[in-house]
Amino acid sequence: MGIISWIILGLLAGAIAKFLLPGRDPGGFVGTTLIGVAGAFIGGWISARWLDHPVTKDFYDGATWAAAIGGSLVLLIIYRILFGNSRD
Repeated sequence: MGIISWIILGLLAGAIAKFLLPGRDPGGFVGTTLIGVAGAFIGGWISARWLDHPVTKDFYDGATWAAAIGGSLVLLIIYRILFGNSRD
């Protein structure tokens, strides 16, 4: 997959992570989207590096989507822990 595919996957993974973990985010829509893109990259890297499942070149691979959504969820949780009360 090219960089554009990863960005699109990250945008969708961020939206899915936001759907699975509803609530107010300190960064709003833009912050959640950036977290989704970063989560897609980190999830793919973790999958290839430590889980011995390299990311395929197929955009519709379930493991690629799971890694991207998982990475997005982890980053969203960390982001909420670090900056969750900044809007209060």
